[in-house]
Amino acid sequence: MQRTTFTRTLLALAAMILVAPLAAQAQAVKLTLGHGAAPGNPRHEAAMKFAEVLKAKTAGRIEVQVAPSAQLGDDAAMVTALRTGALDMSANSQGAAANAVPEYAAYGMPFMFSTPAQAFKLLDGPLGKELADKSADKGMVVLGYWDNGIRHMTSGKRAITKVEDMKGLKMRTPPDAVLVDIMQSLGAEAQQIKFAELYVALQQGVVDGQENPLVNIHASKLYEVQKHLALTSHMFQMTPFLMSKRSWDRLSEVDRKAVSEAAVEATALQRKLSQEADDKLLADLKAKGVLVTTPDKAAFVKATASVDDKWAAGPIGPYVKKVIAAARGN
Repeated sequence: MQRTTFTRTLLALAAMILVAPLAAQAQAVKLTLGHGAAPGNPRHEAAMKFAEVLKAKTAGRIEVQVAPSAQLGDDAAMVTALRTGALDMSANSQGAAANAVPEYAAYGMPFMFSTPAQAFKLLDGPLGKELADKSADKGMVVLGYWDNGIRHMTSGKRAITKVEDMKGLKMRTPPDAVLVDIMQSLGAEAQQIKFAELYVALQQGVVDGQENPLVNIHASKLYEVQKHLALTSHMFQMTPFLMSKRSWDRLSEVDRKAVSEAAVEATALQRKLSQEADDKLLADLKAKGVLVTTPDKAAFVKATASVDDKWAAGPIGPYVKKVIAAARGN
C-alpha cells in the first residue's frame, strides 16, 4: 500500500514538473507594433522605449517586436489590421485613424493650435477620453496620444510666402480629408501618396510639394528633393498610439496594467523628443541649404476658414464644435 502511494506521489510530482514550464510558456506574450516613421524619428524611439519598459515590467515575459518604416503596410492598412486583430499595436496617424473614427479629424482643423501642448491639454482631458471611448467602439484601445507635430509645407517649385503661391501646386497629402480640404481652399491640388513613396514622388516631380512636421521632413531626408520650406504651421496632428481591442482583451488584468504603464512612459518620451527636435531641426535644415520662409499667416487663416464651417456642419459636427470651442476659447 505504501509503495502504491509513493509511486502515485512520484507520478504527481513528475506531472507538475512537466506542466510548470508549459504554464510559464503559456503566459509568455509576443506583440507586434507597427508604424510608418523612419528610425531616428521620435515615433520609433518611443516605440522602442515602450518595448523596453514593458519587457522590464514583466521580467521578459512580454516581448514587443517593433516594425518601423511601413514594413507592415501604410497607416491605413495598419488601422484595418488593428481592428481585425491581425496587428497588435500601431503608432499611427490622425488621418488614417479618422477613417475608422471620424472624430479624430476634429483636431486637424486649420491653424487651431500653435503648439502641440495646447492640443494635449484637450486630449489629456475629457475630450480625449471621449475620443478613446469612440475608438474602443471601433476595435481600438488608445494607449496614448503622441505628437506628430505642427505641420509645414515644402516645395520644389517655388517659395511659398503668400496664399497666391499655392495656386496650382500639386501637393501630396496623407489620407486625411481635412488636409485635402485645406489644400483645396488654398488653391492647391491635393494628391494622396503613401509616405514610403513620397521621396521618389518628389524627386521625379510627380508632385511639387508636400507638408509634414519638421521631424518627418528631416528624418526622411525630404530636404534633398525640396528646396523651399514655408513655416505655415497650418495644422497640428497627433500620432494615436493604438492597440487592437482583440489583443487587449486577450491580456490578463496584470498585463493590461503593465502595458498601460509602459505606454505612459513612452508617451512622455515621445512628446519630449518631438518638442526638443523642432528648434534643432530648423537650424539643421537651413544649414543643408533649405530656403525658409514665414508666410503671412492671417491670409492663410482667412483662406481656410471655410474648412471649419464645413466640418462643423458635417456628421461629426457636435464633437468638432466642442473641440473648436475648447481650443479657441469660444
